[in-house]
Amino acid sequence: MKHRDDARSAHGDPAQAATTRPAPPAAVSFAGLGLPQVVLRTLSGLGVREPFPIQAAALPDALAGRDVLGRGRTGSGKTLAFGLPLLTRTAGRRAEPKQPLALILVPTRELAQQVTEALTPYAEALRLRMATVVGGMSIGRQIAALRQGAEVVVATPGRLHDLIERNACRLARVRITVLDEADQMSDLGFLPQVVEVLDQVRPDGQRMLFSATLDHDVDQLVRRYLHEPAVHSVDPSAGTAATMRHHLLVVHGPDRYAVITEIAARDGRVLLFLDTKHAVDQLTRHLRASGVHAGALHSGKSQPQRTRTLAQFKSGQITVLVATDVAARGLHIDDLDLVVNVDPPTDPKDYVHRAGRTARAGESGSVVTLVPAGQRRETSRVLAEAGVEPAVTKVRSGEAELSRITGAKAPSGIPLDGGPAVPRPKNANAPFRGLGTTKDPARGSGGKSRKAGEARKLAEARKAALVRRNG
Repeated sequence: MKHRDDARSAHGDPAQAATTRPAPPAAVSFAGLGLPQVVLRTLSGLGVREPFPIQAAALPDALAGRDVLGRGRTGSGKTLAFGLPLLTRTAGRRAEPKQPLALILVPTRELAQQVTEALTPYAEALRLRMATVVGGMSIGRQIAALRQGAEVVVATPGRLHDLIERNACRLARVRITVLDEADQMSDLGFLPQVVEVLDQVRPDGQRMLFSATLDHDVDQLVRRYLHEPAVHSVDPSAGTAATMRHHLLVVHGPDRYAVITEIAARDGRVLLFLDTKHAVDQLTRHLRASGVHAGALHSGKSQPQRTRTLAQFKSGQITVLVATDVAARGLHIDDLDLVVNVDPPTDPKDYVHRAGRTARAGESGSVVTLVPAGQRRETSRVLAEAGVEPAVTKVRSGEAELSRITGAKAPSGIPLDGGPAVPRPKNANAPFRGLGTTKDPARGSGGKSRKAGEARKLAEARKAALVRRNG
């Protein structure tokens, strides 16, 4: 198959061989961007009045059928920037069974569901059928949806690959292909599946790629598959958003549990990031036993569990989401004004994407990173590489300064799940990720035995509390 490499410069940033459009004036309206009346009425009915910069910039080129390379942080309005043109240009066509006409490829199940939810009202207005194809859900139902015919498919690479292998989906009629969060798809090892997809869609079709960064692999995708793309990069990086405040809180080891618990007990929602699934589950249990409405999100949870937890967090039924980096990309939570790195990220890109969960769409927010004094230098280096100069503060639990920065307050101490309150450990020097993993060098080879000791102590404390409560 002939790829479109001849249209690209062989050197430098692919954007140099493309057309970079200046951002339109802020006064641009959706009505002036060439969208059909039925879409405009739907936008108005949903209270969407003015386009975000990335939408105002990208929509004219995308509606004209040009390839688009969009660079900007998550939360900048990318979904409508590619979704409205994709739906508009697909309207009026009918898909044959198993043969979609447009494809949106995303890295995670949560993002796939979020994109589907955001675009469904417009698809319905244009009488287009959508299907969501992700792992962790019934493949039989997805096969049935494709067999019935869907003009637009939103998919994760792994599940789409499985369906192609089963001959349940064919891509030869796909005229418009979107890669959203392309850098994360590369980071997660999905590049072979992405290339497989792009090799199967119509070679003369439209491609739109959105990514926060253009690392080597993403750069290669752009060069190989995008034809003279219009480049739009109108938003600051997540780490430098003007409405985002960054704090590095230096905590004393034995005070760590109390600091985290007081932050979690604040008024308003908070997203806590940790490195491992075990640490997420352990902290969630501790918070709930302390009276904090917390829920856990990581790849070890089933998709229905993950969907339910996210819905509870969005509705306010739970106020604390404790998560691994599965929540660091693509998720949009309205009015989330605090993100906490309980485990400091070791990669600048991880910091940028975690931070991008707050201060979205022009709102303000704070990103707090907890660090023991001994890790301060390394963490400061990571943040500097992410383009961040945080305010550095030494804090202790119960102090006014911790409350000023994070809204921290004492938890109720009333367990939520009927069990006894979990006593605070006498020595919680390790970060939560260190409770049973080898990522904390201070623990050495004794991590497993210490983990067992901590577990025994916790079980004994619970048993004693239960005996006291029952007399």
